[in-house]
Amino acid sequence: MDNTLQKNHPLDKMDRELIHVVTAVCLAFLTAVVYNWLVENTGASPAARFLALINASLFAALGMRFIPIWVASWKKTAVVGEEDIIVEAPEKAEKKSVYAKVFFSLLMIDILIVIFIYFLQILSGKGGPFKEALKLWEATDSGHYLAIARDWYLSAGHRDRLVQLVFLPGYPLLIRVVNIFVGNYLYSGMIASGLCFAGAGTMFYRLVRLDHSYEYAVRALTYLCILPGAFFFAAPMSESLFLLLSVSCIYFLRRKNWLIACLLAGWASFTRSLGLTLLAPILFEMIADDRKISADKTDKSKFKYFNIVFILLGFGAYLLVNYQVSGNPFQFLVYQKEHWSQSLGLFFNTVSYQTDYAIKTFQEQNYHSLLGLWLPNLFSIFFSLIVMLAAVKKIRPSYTAWFFAYYIIAIGATWLLSAPRYLLVLFPTTLALASLTDKRWLDRIITITCIIFYIIYAYMFVNRWQVW
Repeated sequence: MDNTLQKNHPLDKMDRELIHVVTAVCLAFLTAVVYNWLVENTGASPAARFLALINASLFAALGMRFIPIWVASWKKTAVVGEEDIIVEAPEKAEKKSVYAKVFFSLLMIDILIVIFIYFLQILSGKGGPFKEALKLWEATDSGHYLAIARDWYLSAGHRDRLVQLVFLPGYPLLIRVVNIFVGNYLYSGMIASGLCFAGAGTMFYRLVRLDHSYEYAVRALTYLCILPGAFFFAAPMSESLFLLLSVSCIYFLRRKNWLIACLLAGWASFTRSLGLTLLAPILFEMIADDRKISADKTDKSKFKYFNIVFILLGFGAYLLVNYQVSGNPFQFLVYQKEHWSQSLGLFFNTVSYQTDYAIKTFQEQNYHSLLGLWLPNLFSIFFSLIVMLAAVKKIRPSYTAWFFAYYIIAIGATWLLSAPRYLLVLFPTTLALASLTDKRWLDRIITITCIIFYIIYAYMFVNRWQVW
């Protein structure tokens, strides 16, 4: 793309002045927040404070590179008919049979993930009969989703069951539907996740093909499958469904099917609260569409903004569930705070406390927590920012807008245990990585590195080294 955006939409003096003003305001705001954090957060170690500042600086650098692209993409342009900023020729020439091949290939990969994890269990002395070994997948949050699918949310009973209200109902309902035909909730969850993963990969492939070559799309799809933690797509958790919904939402958004895009975003918001961050790319694309002067465009195009209500309704349905179960539509926030010490904080503060926990576990020689939890969290937090910073001019600006919204909220959690898993579904990072590895030698190095870390991380997951 995307490095041609500003060439096709040259910036005039007013645009450049706007860029300077927006950049200055954003930097001033971030600087004020960081300074206030430094003054108040005196308990962090020097190393933690240093890495937090590095993280904030990388975030600021990404913003500075993104703002000119943002302004260029919203610049008024004259177009013929309803053409997009980016020519969508590649996908039009695609044979429909390719999508079926992608789907069944990813379905096979999902099956191979399950077999591979079983193989690691055997190597770790935790094998046993395959049927019994599958219970490993009930670890982490899977048990909560399966319990909700089986019993729904409870309004009375043990505290550990009541707090399951923090897990949104979109995925448990899907398990219930599959279980009608399967009769086993664990198997139903894994089947649902496998099918969603295959569907997500297929839609991801189609989305990439709107702008890029077949080779690029395959490379991006490969990274999606081999990034450390990608084995979670096979788990009975909401990752695969959320990826399917978010990728499909963006695909239909690119096709200007605003209704379908917002309905999918609504379901995503009913599946994970981070689905609300899809408002960022949706609004970005809608506004960019409005900035194009078209001969056949009418005022009716403004009605597309009414579709946003479906996103809010999706999350509103979850609030209704909260109200029906507990009498408080925001009870999930109470449980998150009381049970998990979880609330929304500053993303760079997360880097700070994660660093201090990494130092503490190293000093205590608690290497399982250090290697399985804190270091992977820190690595994924920095890796995603660095990759996006390097590739921001090569990917569509609305994707970067989603990255910003998602990153701020997901990484801003005050008790973050699952950064690799949360960032795994943030596909702009995968696209950024694919855009940086067009040289075959570099692609091979990154691919081999990813596979090695994938195997190590999967081994730590099997042995329950605090991999969440």
